[in-house]
Amino acid sequence: MKEGLLARSGITLALLGALAGCGDQAASGPQALPPVPVVVAEVKLTDVPLTTEMVGETAGFREIDVRSRVSGILLQRTYIEGQPVTAGQALFLIDPEPYKVALEQAKGTLAQELARLNKARADRERIIPLYKRQVVSRQDYDTTIANYEAAVASHQAAQAKVKEAELNLSYTQVTAPISGMASKSSQSEGSLIATSGDSGLLTTITQFDPLYVNFSYSEQDRLSFDHMVKSGKLQAFDTDNWRTHIRLADGSLYPQAGKLNFSDSRVDPQTGTIRARAIFDNKEGKLLPGQFVRMTIDLGLRKDAILVPPRAIVQSQADRMVMVVDKDNKVVPRPVKLGQSVESGVLIDSGLAPGDRYIVEGLMKARPGTLVKPVSAAEMKAIQAKLAQPAAGK
Repeated sequence: MKEGLLARSGITLALLGALAGCGDQAASGPQALPPVPVVVAEVKLTDVPLTTEMVGETAGFREIDVRSRVSGILLQRTYIEGQPVTAGQALFLIDPEPYKVALEQAKGTLAQELARLNKARADRERIIPLYKRQVVSRQDYDTTIANYEAAVASHQAAQAKVKEAELNLSYTQVTAPISGMASKSSQSEGSLIATSGDSGLLTTITQFDPLYVNFSYSEQDRLSFDHMVKSGKLQAFDTDNWRTHIRLADGSLYPQAGKLNFSDSRVDPQTGTIRARAIFDNKEGKLLPGQFVRMTIDLGLRKDAILVPPRAIVQSQADRMVMVVDKDNKVVPRPVKLGQSVESGVLIDSGLAPGDRYIVEGLMKARPGTLVKPVSAAEMKAIQAKLAQPAAGK
């Protein structure tokens, strides 16, 4: 009996010892996770150059339709299509023969009127002394003077007809009104040219240097700009000094900066936009009319702005978040209101304050409430390289 009691007592003590050991392990709990290394940045106020971007279309500084001033058969095109032309250069020749005949007729009429004028002048010179001596009647005197004045008027009309005929004859040689690039001919040789309608259009000349870029901006953009200027957030440049830059279709930046030279004073009721225009030097002819370009305008300086890199912004359903690190190095999600994107980052209109620390790198493991360890960018790079070594070895 004693041996049985001793055996049962030993088993009981062993069970109690085992339970005590389990209790100690449960009390210690699982081993705490180490802090997650992250790269943080501190929010600082800075002045940011503010620009706006929009799509524009290039247009010639001057674009002239070359039209015929007289009708007739087109005999010759005297320029090379698509090549530069200078002001006054002959472009087309319209059959001049009918206008030469008209000029000769006008000159003949002028000679007749000149003969009548000379006779009327002689009659007037003879009748004046006779009338003074009362040799002729008042009626004869008045008739002679009237005939002279009528002859003067007829002579002037004949002179005008000669000038008109000379002009029409000169118009048979169509010249370039401006210097520029001449486009394709609209009429072929042998066509009957009229002074009105489509048949009167011969070609188009475009002046490439300088070159316009036409664009439009919304009424909302105008109101937002005015509000920022009035609130002191934006130190705007004088509109006379607004510089513009354009990026071409291949992504290259046009080397010459342009200047804003027109902004309409009314809103287009159909589109709700305001038309504007910039002007660029184009001495080398790299820009052509009708090109679509992306244009940026330097508006001024955004004062005391908060700027963060795009990689620090996290999408959370419809909200944008920035992961802030508090004084205990714990991750706190902070909703932010985004402003305009600029070349160096994204403006934050609200949600962050100067002195806040936010995560720039390591967001994948930095969940809300996670304990993190701020490190430098170089240290983060070394940690990532060390973690990648076992994977490379496998």
